[in-house]
Amino acid sequence: MGRLFLVRHGQASFGAANYDQLSPLGRQQCRRLGEYFREKGLLFEAALMGTLQRHAQSHEAIAEGLQSQHQPLLWPGLNEYDSHAVIAAVHPEPLAKPTTPEMYRHHFRLLREGLRQWMAGKVQPVGMPSYVDFVAGVAGALDHVRENFKGDVLMVSSGGPISTAVGLLLETPPEVTIELNLHIRNSSVTEFTYTPKRHALVTYNTLPHLDSAQHADWVTHT
Repeated sequence: MGRLFLVRHGQASFGAANYDQLSPLGRQQCRRLGEYFREKGLLFEAALMGTLQRHAQSHEAIAEGLQSQHQPLLWPGLNEYDSHAVIAAVHPEPLAKPTTPEMYRHHFRLLREGLRQWMAGKVQPVGMPSYVDFVAGVAGALDHVRENFKGDVLMVSSGGPISTAVGLLLETPPEVTIELNLHIRNSSVTEFTYTPKRHALVTYNTLPHLDSAQHADWVTHT
């Protein structure tokens, strides 16, 4: 029985002009995760990741901590949805950069509503796949792992694809998948076991590499 470790990227640059890059803390989170994997003696048979910059930077930092290099397979189906496009589909007026707790809450209320309508097929955010195609991209990555590997596999992605993968296994309704998505933490680990026939969920959204007082302030969500 193999194991699949789905890792959300490290802290990116929420609110910045370019979200798609890790912050210094995001790099530290992922390097520490790689160190944790090395301490546990993990040897990955293969690695897959999305094509976003934050995925590549996260994988690079994990590899540094792991002291082991893999040439990851790029899988566009592991890319995150465009949150700005999702919000614009239900709120066409531009949103100001959030600077207060209420502005952050407003941002995520709109994101929840946009995701709900996209998942129901009621809106189609500009430049994004349909939700059916988004799910198919995630499912394709899971199928690829089952069909081609037998050992430990690393998969670096984002909150949307990882929560979608969990939702596929547990057959969760859209509302639950959205909440799984919005509560996933940076550099968190979700573990599946797999056989040629199926995946099974072992853990979700864990931070074993940050489970110490020394790293308490390294836990982030955005």
